[in-house]
Amino acid sequence: MTEPAIRVLVADDQTVVREGIVMLLGLLPGIEVVGAAGDGEEAVALVERHHPDVVLMDLRMPRCDGVEATRRIRTAHPETEVVVLTTYADDESLFPALQAGARGYLTKDAGGEEIARAIADVRSGAAGLSPQIQLRLLERLSEQPGGSGPAAGPPVGRPGELPDGLTVREAEVLALIAQGLSNAEIAQRLFVSQATVKTHINNLFAKTAVRDRAQAVAYAFRHGITGTQQ
Repeated sequence: MTEPAIRVLVADDQTVVREGIVMLLGLLPGIEVVGAAGDGEEAVALVERHHPDVVLMDLRMPRCDGVEATRRIRTAHPETEVVVLTTYADDESLFPALQAGARGYLTKDAGGEEIARAIADVRSGAAGLSPQIQLRLLERLSEQPGGSGPAAGPPVGRPGELPDGLTVREAEVLALIAQGLSNAEIAQRLFVSQATVKTHINNLFAKTAVRDRAQAVAYAFRHGITGTQQ
């Protein structure tokens, strides 16, 4: 049976950008655009009306910016996920958006395939973060005081010291996630199939009680499982 299309709302204050995104999404299989908003206030109202699965949200908008709109949407409609699509990847844009409840974050140089993947990822409960955003999160975590940098924790490859019952292979996969690699890249690096990688990821997510790749990255840095201690 065919999976139902993911219902998406687009929010961007620039008409030409908004219409271009709507047109692009309309060409992608498995996605149905249910509305388009010109600012955060309209986005909140349209979510109330259409109950989309995912909102593709710009940040810098009049009346109500993307961070506040994200916070209001996620509070009132926790079943609706938010993917930020913005020009900005600085800390002042990234972290408030994630703290407001966004589960994905892309910059506007993302292609249609990357946007579609992020939408599908957040809909399935994962995080939809571009590689450069994952890298910025890693850098930020490694900068934090309190031992969250690469030297804090047991090295990969010593199973007696791995936390939460992780196997050596699961720790290797976690370290590669922390380095920003995709499932396909991890499979290539470890010479295994993508299905095997997915199995390892499901297992390590269950053992560490993380929900998505972003939380997995934070876990990896807390425990020093970053692949830098080989």
